[in-house]
Amino acid sequence: MRDLPLPTLPISALRPDAPRRSLHPRSDAAHLASTHAPRFEVVWARDEREVREAQRLRHLVFAEEMGARLSVPAGAPEGHDIDMFDAFCEHLLVRAPGEAGHPGPVIGTYRVMTPEAARRVGGLYSETEFDLTRLRPMRSKMVELGRSCVHPAWRSGGAIMALWGALAEFMVRNQLDTMIGCASVSMRDGGHYAASLWEQLRHTHMAPIELQVTPRLPLPVDDLQHNLDVEAPALIKGYLRCGAKVLGAPAWDPDFNTADLPMLMRIDDLPARYRKHFLGA
Repeated sequence: MRDLPLPTLPISALRPDAPRRSLHPRSDAAHLASTHAPRFEVVWARDEREVREAQRLRHLVFAEEMGARLSVPAGAPEGHDIDMFDAFCEHLLVRAPGEAGHPGPVIGTYRVMTPEAARRVGGLYSETEFDLTRLRPMRSKMVELGRSCVHPAWRSGGAIMALWGALAEFMVRNQLDTMIGCASVSMRDGGHYAASLWEQLRHTHMAPIELQVTPRLPLPVDDLQHNLDVEAPALIKGYLRCGAKVLGAPAWDPDFNTADLPMLMRIDDLPARYRKHFLGA
């Protein structure tokens, strides 16, 4: 994915020159027990070593599995997906069961950009792909989710549900109400699937006009077949079931060879069954 045209920042998950965020990512016990997938341990990264684990998983999924062309910052270790936003974000990890008291490997992750962090870095990753001007009134309580992935051996659903439960708890505890991010759709077929999915969703799950955004590099939908009978990928389908809305037409990400749909989800829009499942309310 594209980087902002800004000077390169130090690659460090916890910068020694910056205070910790007032929006604390962990409970007092540090580890969040997930009732949705009791086999898993869900934890917020506490140091650079743990962030590196997430970055290695991201490289495995995005570069090795999906064939993305990742930009590597100067001095960054090989085999990691790293960009300039990582140093400002909180990193949510889900670990597989460990052995003999040792933590298991990281098998799922989300990157979370808080409003305070977005102010420090000068913007959101999504702003490299979309004009988000219309979302300005929401930004004080809006987080950006990104770089989400699960190891191919653990995609049965439990890992993503564990991550979502921790994200919901984080949002409520920090009095945040809105999540945005780019949901990626593969373009291995040349983009016809993505164009057809957009054609469906724009009729069924569009956000109100006052929240709609525009892509900086639009997917050329008019040049693609967009009347195929397609089904949304599992992750996007899950977002939609939780009340998410599509904010506009997809952007084309040539480095990842994906069409990225801008999506928004609000805690208040969670259907009752998901509110009970994730929040116990």
